[in-house]
Amino acid sequence: MGCEDEQGLGDRIARFRLRRKFTQERLAERAELSVDVVRKLEQGQRQTARLSTINALARALDVEPSVLIGQPTTFEARQEGDSPSVLALRQAVSPLTELLGEDANPEAPPAVGALRAALRSTERIRREGRMADIGVLLPQLIRDARTAVHAHSGADAAAAHAVLAEAYQVAATTLAALGKEDAGFTALERSMEAARRSDDPHLETMGVSTLSWILTKQGRLEDAERVALAAAERIEPGFRSRPIDLSLWGILLLRAATAAVRRGKHDAVDELLNMATAAASRIGEDRLDYATPFGPTNVGVAKVNFLVEMERSAKALTVARTIPELHRLPPTWRARFHVDRALACVDLGKDDSAVRALLAAEGDAPEWMRYHGTARRVVAELRGRERRRTSPVTELADRLNLDG
Repeated sequence: MGCEDEQGLGDRIARFRLRRKFTQERLAERAELSVDVVRKLEQGQRQTARLSTINALARALDVEPSVLIGQPTTFEARQEGDSPSVLALRQAVSPLTELLGEDANPEAPPAVGALRAALRSTERIRREGRMADIGVLLPQLIRDARTAVHAHSGADAAAAHAVLAEAYQVAATTLAALGKEDAGFTALERSMEAARRSDDPHLETMGVSTLSWILTKQGRLEDAERVALAAAERIEPGFRSRPIDLSLWGILLLRAATAAVRRGKHDAVDELLNMATAAASRIGEDRLDYATPFGPTNVGVAKVNFLVEMERSAKALTVARTIPELHRLPPTWRARFHVDRALACVDLGKDDSAVRALLAAEGDAPEWMRYHGTARRVVAELRGRERRRTSPVTELADRLNLDG
């Protein structure tokens, strides 16, 4: 590993500052921070900083926040087999400081506005499926939010709990996506606890949606379907419901359908999909609530996924050609759609079309592709049938670091 990777936060700040030919005073002015903060970070008197501080420095230096933080590189991560990002998330979700009764962060607690801004700053990398960057930025946000909920009271504490709940939800989905479902379940439990203390009534519903997805990943399909349906029944919208209520209800219906299709309950899938389609039609266009899309486009994408799961590949490709406004979905959702198209093409013996679909998925979310098990398996299968030494699929397999 290069010396640049071994540098600390202060070293990276100093390096980029000098590259921009800024003095410490000039950097502090551009970042709207105290020069004392910059000086202490660069001199190593402070090893960490609030995510809001890191965001301000990153904007001033014209780099991404994750570049300043850097990837954690610990002996424990290498020994246990977890990536550094996974280890950092584990440590943030289950900190040792709680058990030891230590003060995890002696800094003054961040203001609620700064916490919300820090959460928003992670949205783009989440949509793009940049797993390593999520693993770098999210642990600091969790630590900041935990400090805030302990320090604030009243309305500020409730608002800080809302940020903490959402941060834990992101940690849960990230860990589960990386194959660490048990750690994701722990993060989700903490999210639900924070949501109950928050000022956002929708966070518990989103927590149940995430829980259903994690249970599905664990193979607990009956539980996944049951919790999603129970929550959907509790919040079933009426005639004059707001779009967000319809969206959350529809998200739960699709979660339940995902579990149902894997249980072979095709009639139940059709019924749930019909209800979700009706909700999406009432909304009219896709919404993105809590980084989760719902609307006509996402319901169409879900239908393609269900048809592929039910081995109705020809119909899946027919429906795929009718999906409206695919560009409205986040890159990772589009990539998953293209992987479903590739699966359908493989089933029908259309290998060239499958490769084109996989390349489209890579174009939308290249880092997500490296972590997505189904995508990797399809690429490996297609490469195994490829007779040429060099081809688009062999090159894709190389980029995904597939062995053999």
